[in-house]
Amino acid sequence: MKKIIIAMLLFFVAVFFMLKYYFSDTLINKYSDTASVKEDKAIKNGWVPALLPDSAYDIEETHDMDTNQLFGRFYYKERDEAVIVQKLAPVPDMNQTYEWGNFLFRINKEKNEVRYRNKP
Repeated sequence: MKKIIIAMLLFFVAVFFMLKYYFSDTLINKYSDTASVKEDKAIKNGWVPALLPDSAYDIEETHDMDTNQLFGRFYYKERDEAVIVQKLAPVPDMNQTYEWGNFLFRINKEKNEVRYRNKP
């Protein structure tokens, strides 16, 4: 009898996690360029920061509707690096992290990559 109860409990726990994963409210969007971001209204919805340069490409954003957590990244052409950095302010006590609006940023200048997330 104990084995049946344990087996049923394990079964229901497994089903719970499978359903939670399957019906997750996490959305992942990928865009080839700035125009497609604007077309999808991702900036207006707050999923992509408005400081996105015109040269941005391979843009990705992941947001969780339940927790309001947002993560993203994009690449840019080197000519826009100064414009991006100029708009950002360093965050005290956070090594190489910058802020702008409701977003936090990390810049990899070697790869011309910007990673961002919303502020907690």
